[in-house]
Amino acid sequence: MKLVKMESYVVATPAPHIGGMYWIFVKLTTSCGIEGVGEIYSATFHPDGMKYLINDVFERYLLDQDPHHIEKFWRRAYSSGFTQRPDLTMMGIVSGFEMACWDIIGKAANKPVYELIGGKVNDKLRCYTYLYPKNSKGEYDYSDPYLAAEYAAECVKKGFTAVKFDPAGPYTAYSGHQLSLEVMDRSELFCKLVREAVGSKADLLFGTHGQMVPSSAIRLAKRLEKYDPLWFEEPVPPGQEDAMAEVARKTSIPIATGERLTTKYEFFKVLNSGAAKILQMNIGRVGGILEAKKIASLAEVYYAQIAPHLYNGPIGAAASFQLATASPNFLIQESIMTWGGFHAEILKKPIQWENGYIIPSTEPGLGVELNMDVVLKNAPYTGKRLHLQMSDNPFDVKDDAPAHG
Repeated sequence: MKLVKMESYVVATPAPHIGGMYWIFVKLTTSCGIEGVGEIYSATFHPDGMKYLINDVFERYLLDQDPHHIEKFWRRAYSSGFTQRPDLTMMGIVSGFEMACWDIIGKAANKPVYELIGGKVNDKLRCYTYLYPKNSKGEYDYSDPYLAAEYAAECVKKGFTAVKFDPAGPYTAYSGHQLSLEVMDRSELFCKLVREAVGSKADLLFGTHGQMVPSSAIRLAKRLEKYDPLWFEEPVPPGQEDAMAEVARKTSIPIATGERLTTKYEFFKVLNSGAAKILQMNIGRVGGILEAKKIASLAEVYYAQIAPHLYNGPIGAAASFQLATASPNFLIQESIMTWGGFHAEILKKPIQWENGYIIPSTEPGLGVELNMDVVLKNAPYTGKRLHLQMSDNPFDVKDDAPAHG
């Protein structure tokens, strides 16, 4: 079996762009006609630039190769250009191709991927969603703690046992910074109102995205401890695990991190320093399914758990479910609401969600198939924004004061 063809598609997501501005899918085809799909989660460069890199990696390391040889492909790409470093963009491309190879391997074996990486451990996957409340104008409003609490209660009625929110914005290229007292007040009010709305029926997941310096994160954590969140996410910027470990040592709230990290090497530093006990790898960025499985195994040694990150399309989601299904230290999976909307439209058969759980597919490979009519209708992406973006300006205590709280 050899890989003979590669196609890539950059799909524009419709407003309000839940899951990012666009999704990058790749399709691999073998000489015997088996197709496999993958998703690249790489936000560093615009897709117009990414398509050349994607083609180069395929032609250099996968064309005419056997898709079963995951380790061989991974090591050659990881070492490309005499690097052997956790290159975020390279690993994003590798991740998409690697999950497409697994899709082919599973289809050839007539087995779901999870049966080939250790077998099913979890029959269903506990999941959480961000809160997506709408105001009286029908617009998403992420800054109002009262709307957030109402939406959280609705999520619990649907079956969710955990909800996530991030009121400690903004995200800026100059973070971490010291939060203002007003932002901390708002963050505490979010926790208070959401906890009152859900009681003990749901965990609170306090999401941040590296906004704070350690001293600010510690100040905020002390305010939030009384509401017993399940985790305090990425309190300081990625890349300095000792700084995050400083926060971890001074709060009872478990620290979660990992969506911006890649490869076992970066996650080992997090674990070894005591920076976090909940790892949030994104399968489309971390190096693929097998690399994520290795990281999950490393986490077992530290009695740490995995909670895979997901803010992209349904192919990366399906790959994440394969890992979660086969991992004994799985805690919870990020879900994008209940997988309706565009996430469902772009698949031939939607992801199955029931009463707060994702139900792993029993179909071979990744268990999902793209609806190519929908893919082609929404490709290519012609916008200029990246998948996600942060503010170009430093945090300003007055200009960035919250509207509520």
